[in-house]
Amino acid sequence: MKAIGFRTSLPITDENSFITFETAKPLANGRNLLVKIAAIAVNPVDFKVRQNSAKDKVLETPKIIGWDAVGTVEAVGDQVSLFKVGDEVYYAGDINKDGSNAEYQLIDERIVGKKPTTLSMAEAAAMPLTVLTAWEILFDRLRINEKDKGKTLLIIGGAGGVGSIAIQLAKKVTGLTVIATASRPETVAWCKAQGADHVVNHKDLVSEVRGVGFQYVDFILDFVDANFYWDQMAELIKPQGHIASITGSAEPVTLNKLKNKSVSFSWEFMFTRSNFETEDMIEQHHILNKVADLLDQGILKTTLKETLIGFSADNLKKAHQQLENGTTIGKIAIRF
Repeated sequence: MKAIGFRTSLPITDENSFITFETAKPLANGRNLLVKIAAIAVNPVDFKVRQNSAKDKVLETPKIIGWDAVGTVEAVGDQVSLFKVGDEVYYAGDINKDGSNAEYQLIDERIVGKKPTTLSMAEAAAMPLTVLTAWEILFDRLRINEKDKGKTLLIIGGAGGVGSIAIQLAKKVTGLTVIATASRPETVAWCKAQGADHVVNHKDLVSEVRGVGFQYVDFILDFVDANFYWDQMAELIKPQGHIASITGSAEPVTLNKLKNKSVSFSWEFMFTRSNFETEDMIEQHHILNKVADLLDQGILKTTLKETLIGFSADNLKKAHQQLENGTTIGKIAIRF
């Protein structure tokens, strides 16, 4: 099969930052599906892994990355019970295994969902990683439920891939009052189109949030930089509120700033369930199926903003370069 990967971490402008090569098509086994991929999407995790996983070394076998895909099940392992050959599926994958930048991929059925029937292949490919991240951070980390309807949620980074679907879930599924951050006219318009009640400028976060009428907010989601916004989040969070972040931090976060307010803090990492094969790993299968139903019912909508046609190293380079520029709105997909 054709695959695209890299042997060493290079700037995306380098001719060899991605290389096309041939490799053996995997065989389905155990609980794994063999999926013939029809479209993929890119996420910030893609370029971060490309930049850092092969620094100062040359890999003998090119590394295949990519964590958003949609396609058709071509073969199933002997323990598979959730899918059959011919099913159309979508998924975000496992960061410790070969990714989706290939014609075929082996993927555990427990982290795969049925493709939304009303979406095109590219529209569906844009969803899995961000949907799983947003769903888990809202419902597994913040543990938002019916009693929270009407409470306030601040989303830092509203126009990105995760922010876009988090706005939709928070507004249309949980009934929260959503405040999102954006600073350009086009990103402000995008956040409003996703359902945000208020859009504020992240460059002066505290005064902006208070300017739209909120002294404190019940929940905060950070999708940009936990440490950069830490003081502002500590100031804006309501006593006994909850902050959650996906961004990680090179430096320790100063949790003691949350002590007097008895504020909770959580990390969210979408790959935790697959990394550790947790007892509830199959929950990602259920989440993706629930979201497929919400998309098919028109309650949620795809966050796809741009589609590149053709599975090629050049298109992957274009997509990574756009993400690295930090101005991407919604998601970029590549249709095979």
